[in-house]
Amino acid sequence: MSEQTQEPGGAAPRRVVVAGAGMAGVQTAAALREQGFDGEVTLIGAEPHQPYDRPPLSKAVLLGTAESSAFDVDFEELGIVLRLGCEVLGLRPGDHELDTEAGPVPYDVLVLATGAEPLRLPGTEGVPGVHLLRTLDDAARLRPVLAAQQDVVVVGAGWIGAEFATAAREAGCAVTVVEAEERPLVGALPAEVAAPMAAWYAEAGVTLRTHARVRAVESGAVVLDDGTRLPAGAVVVGIGARPATAWLTGSGIALGTHGEVVADEHLATSLPDVYAVGDCASFPSGRYGERLLVHHWDNALQGPRTVAANIVGGGGEVYDPVPYFWSEQFGRFVQYAGHHADADRTVWRGDPAGPAWSVCWLRGDRLVALLAVGRPRDLAQGRRLIEAGAAMDPERVADPARPLKSAAA
Repeated sequence: MSEQTQEPGGAAPRRVVVAGAGMAGVQTAAALREQGFDGEVTLIGAEPHQPYDRPPLSKAVLLGTAESSAFDVDFEELGIVLRLGCEVLGLRPGDHELDTEAGPVPYDVLVLATGAEPLRLPGTEGVPGVHLLRTLDDAARLRPVLAAQQDVVVVGAGWIGAEFATAAREAGCAVTVVEAEERPLVGALPAEVAAPMAAWYAEAGVTLRTHARVRAVESGAVVLDDGTRLPAGAVVVGIGARPATAWLTGSGIALGTHGEVVADEHLATSLPDVYAVGDCASFPSGRYGERLLVHHWDNALQGPRTVAANIVGGGGEVYDPVPYFWSEQFGRFVQYAGHHADADRTVWRGDPAGPAWSVCWLRGDRLVALLAVGRPRDLAQGRRLIEAGAAMDPERVADPARPLKSAAA
């Protein structure tokens, strides 16, 4: 893939346009200023709201303990032009123009940060009472559902499904989670690691139905494939997300198998003067030897620093993070760092039936990933050990009474 840089001796970019006003877009704009860029910076967002952070939507905003989660960024002071409520429609790289609802926007450098969009349950588009939880407006529509303590059916036992079920139970709703697979978090965690988490649902008073597919959503009910009717004042769909890149069709930009923008190690795309960052882009990981598509908050926080450095400094900064995310569900704080796909050994720290435990994945004697439940110190130390590529003693790793860092050989 071609590296996106300015030609040697060429003029420095004066107009940077960022498409997408979520975490990745906001952080890119702010990082440009922090790293000394003094040209024009325009941030374009499809939503009319002041740019906001998404994790609180499934917690404080949803439960009404916070009205919004707007970023604490003074865009005016930073000289960042906001164009909100403005959807991007297309890209004409030959003209260096971005097409939007408000007309074309010229750029010297463009940063794609349009994020991901939730998958919809087939056949439920426009059906009353069916909700997604991705935007501030989604959370606003769900708040009265929780306040009225309606019966809620959640479709999908992934991270967002578990977080919403947690909030709904806290609000006093009767909650049933419907999962088509045999367990929660299929595709995210191995069976033996996700299995203990299934018990958390019952402990919280949530009914978990696995091997269950939705046949139809009717007024006040969800009908499953086996004919079971579940009472449902509201249905919340959390079955995954896909990169929000359909608008790039016809632009000539390289897209991957999941529809994501294919970026290189500098987060440059196949088009000149175009970068991509956050949920909408994949990147090659030298650390893990494969291309990663990371739909998590930390990736949208870290990647913009690399993009800004490459715009300001000429393109030599490499992006190769240790992926990280967290989830608060059913009274537990769950954290994950790394990438376990090619690990060859799993080492447990503590009893998964207890309140606090961790799982470490090793490749050879190197720690490559870690999941910590209620053990934040394990996560903090493990993340540093992964970054360092430290050799580990598996027997010492398995002793939960020892600090994880003491297991480094």
